[in-house]
Amino acid sequence: MPITPATETHSSTNDAAQAILLELVDEKGVTIGTAEKLAAHQAPGQLHRAFSVFLFDEQGRLLLQQRALGKYHSPGVWSNTCCGHPYPGEAPFAAAARRTYEELGVSPSLLAEAGTVRYNHPDPASGLVEQEFNHLFVGLVQTPLAPDPEEVAETAFVTAQELAERHARDTFSAWFMTVLDAARPAVRELTGPAAGW
Repeated sequence: MPITPATETHSSTNDAAQAILLELVDEKGVTIGTAEKLAAHQAPGQLHRAFSVFLFDEQGRLLLQQRALGKYHSPGVWSNTCCGHPYPGEAPFAAAARRTYEELGVSPSLLAEAGTVRYNHPDPASGLVEQEFNHLFVGLVQTPLAPDPEEVAETAFVTAQELAERHARDTFSAWFMTVLDAARPAVRELTGPAAGW
């Protein structure tokens, strides 16, 4: 991982037990402080900055990931390509690119901003709460994946129709449809009308 001022204190060479801090924000997305990651997700949740990435292949299929079973939040569920939280002071775009590489072993060949969405989604299984001001990104992936098994259990490229079938059958993250629906205008612009998004 490239070391920047924002990531310097979070690099893997530091103590693994070091607390991960998130940026707390107000309803307009203005930073108002920080909180430890788990504390920010405990009910009722603290509004914090997050990002969600939607990458597509050249056929307009969306890359989904199934979250690893060892994750403390929403393990084993399907979700968008990548999601996470910028470190305090880290730009959401940089965080999105960084985590996509860390989780999936690829750098997007294109990554573009797709707006923001604010939501409050409790996770019934864990009791944790996603109170997030989420920055959305869409892009293309054109190189083979190399997922980190500690982050990702499985991946799949799906058409819009295959996603509908999978969503009816499998368990998805509580936030998935909210972030996908918010990103749809940018998704349609990226993939074109024939892809059906």
